[in-house]
Amino acid sequence: MTLTQTATSVQANLNAYWTERAPLYDAHQQRPERLARDVAAWSEIWREALPDAPADVLDLGTGSGFVAFVHAALGHRVTATDLAEGMVEIARDRAATMAGAPDFRIGDAVAPDFAPGSFDAITNRYVMWTLREPEEALANWRRLLRPGGVLAVVDSTWFPEGLDANPTPGFAQWYDEHVRRALPLAEARSIEATVELVRSAGFRDVTVTPLTSILELDREYGVAPGHEVTLQFLVRATTA
Repeated sequence: MTLTQTATSVQANLNAYWTERAPLYDAHQQRPERLARDVAAWSEIWREALPDAPADVLDLGTGSGFVAFVHAALGHRVTATDLAEGMVEIARDRAATMAGAPDFRIGDAVAPDFAPGSFDAITNRYVMWTLREPEEALANWRRLLRPGGVLAVVDSTWFPEGLDANPTPGFAQWYDEHVRRALPLAEARSIEATVELVRSAGFRDVTVTPLTSILELDREYGVAPGHEVTLQFLVRATTA
């Protein structure tokens, strides 16, 4: 199997899992008892991380669009992509009811199909851990950013003891051995693994911010079944 065939096979598994998972994932994101507080907390995080609005923002691996909708509410012009069609379908349905909603498209986070210098900021949340070829992805993201553009990614060390620790139904089927071997950050024990890749890609002014406001919400409301409460981090960098 060639490198291209391997990447295609890996991504097909990821797309199938997240499309299958989309309704339950979105329902968890939209829990009514927590939603307003989540939106407020994430709005503050992204407001501080992103350039002043309005800016052209690309949200990669957007899922059902939670982050993209926050960006739009902050006044940004938002394009958002994902390869899981089930996720994008949910996001588009929600966007159809809103003014100034993000433009949701099917697209690959590793190789976004946009011209160089198209965006002022690129974001993603909970994508780095499950990203194939992160070095290639970061190089592509850097090309898409304008001078002084911002990269802002949120993630954590979800599976430091190994992906076998995830009991979510269907996970082991789609995140099989060949997929796991293709995801360099999936079992990282420190956020520094992500930070080092960002630095190596040529980004500047790299900072890491622990997201204590989200940790407090997770402790109060709980997290997805089978997961542990885990401190998340914002990794922010610029192109200059």
